[in-house]
Amino acid sequence: MALTPGTRLGVYDVLAAIGEGGMGQVFRARDTKLNRDVALKVLPDSFANDPDRLARFTREAQTLASLNHPNIAAIYGLEESDGVRALVMELVEGDDLSQRIARLRAPGASARQAGMPLDEALPIAKQIAEALEAAHEQAIVHRDLKPANIKVRADGTVKVLDFGLAKALDPAAASSPEAMNSPTITTPAGTEAGMILGTAAYMSPEQARGKPVDKRADIWAFGCVLFEMLTGTRLFAGDSVPETLGLIFSREPDLTTLPAGTPARVRTLVARCLVKDPRQRLRDIGEARLALEGAFEPALTQSATPAPAARSRAQVVAAVAFSSLGALVAAAALWSWPAERTPAPEATARVSVMVPANRPISIPGSPTRSLALSPDGTQLVYVGTNAAAPADQRTQLLVRSLGTLAVRDLPATFGARQPFFSPDGQWVGYFTQTGELKKIALAGGTPVTLVEQINGSELCFGVWTAEGAIVFGALNSGLRRVSAEGGAVTDLTTLDVANREVYTPSRY
Repeated sequence: MALTPGTRLGVYDVLAAIGEGGMGQVFRARDTKLNRDVALKVLPDSFANDPDRLARFTREAQTLASLNHPNIAAIYGLEESDGVRALVMELVEGDDLSQRIARLRAPGASARQAGMPLDEALPIAKQIAEALEAAHEQAIVHRDLKPANIKVRADGTVKVLDFGLAKALDPAAASSPEAMNSPTITTPAGTEAGMILGTAAYMSPEQARGKPVDKRADIWAFGCVLFEMLTGTRLFAGDSVPETLGLIFSREPDLTTLPAGTPARVRTLVARCLVKDPRQRLRDIGEARLALEGAFEPALTQSATPAPAARSRAQVVAAVAFSSLGALVAAAALWSWPAERTPAPEATARVSVMVPANRPISIPGSPTRSLALSPDGTQLVYVGTNAAAPADQRTQLLVRSLGTLAVRDLPATFGARQPFFSPDGQWVGYFTQTGELKKIALAGGTPVTLVEQINGSELCFGVWTAEGAIVFGALNSGLRRVSAEGGAVTDLTTLDVANREVYTPSRY
């Protein structure tokens, strides 16, 4: 029996076909007992005699039946008649995210920004995170999260659809024959060796390689979806599945394409979701929900009444101290107002920040060479040490937000030293052990080399100016200047060797 509009399955009158995918056809139907419209998801005839497909279909019914959340499409039952098996599911009206995003790129929509406005995208992302959080709390991983599986009703309610590729987490079964039948890739007895099921563009690197996955695969997909909502562009878009997977394996996400007005907390969230190594990725989607709610925004307090604007040279003094337990006290950023005749009293603000015991701060000779505080005082970048890592990877830039306990790595910054912030706090400049000057977005991504070789790099320092240049110096060299976008290096000062404007170890 094949379902077509006008036929009947049990108590359901089939009204129209509304979709089809790898895991089944979907029809709109009328429940003649309860007088409501539902969605019937039916396996196509070509898979009716495929035991693997039938097993996945039954598993989908059992998985969905255990979920009960306002942001997850509900399952009402499992109907079987004349050899046809169908899930009876909640019918969700409205567009899916892929349709909404496509309209932003459609002809005639050029006046709008490429991605969704923040006040539209972030509430949707928050509801997606809440749906995944509910599933993860029951040890259920979606494994096929993508814009086409997310619908937004007219009232703004988000519904995550199709847990058809989901698999209840069971560590004991990770290496069992059933685990090898994961919908991620076919088994050796499958239809075509190496076939990738699901949607390649949203697969985490470990999932695309066919490795066992957990909730961190959903976190990766969530990052891809959030990026696409904000930019209107798919993060990994190849012309074929192999090309798309190649991009996932080889390309670091370019987070500089996020809209200029994207809050730092959202940039950081996207970066944490899209770390290729699942061990370094955001570990809990609940943290994503909290970030979207602004829970990690620091509460700024002052220890003294601020001086009025007319006062002269009012300053906030930064104090830095380190204990043997790895605690550091930091408050930063020195600023001043135009000089007036009447001096103003100084005000001091202090905050205590703990760093993980297994990633302590590295102090190669001077503490000022190991850390930098963002201009707004909310982010600390420091050179951290990982004694368990290979010798060439033991030091790396790490970011510690003052509004959360989490510490994250800035990827590919091994051997970094002397970090410093851009004026807007979105970039970090730093030097390498091999004498390079580089920059990396605070949100993550691929480091950019600005100067390939600096003599005397062992004692470098840099300042990022408001005019978009970096002024830097090194041991036994004068001040130099380079654009923050890269290019030619200009000498600003020259040392007078005759007057001993050089570093001589015996003199100090």
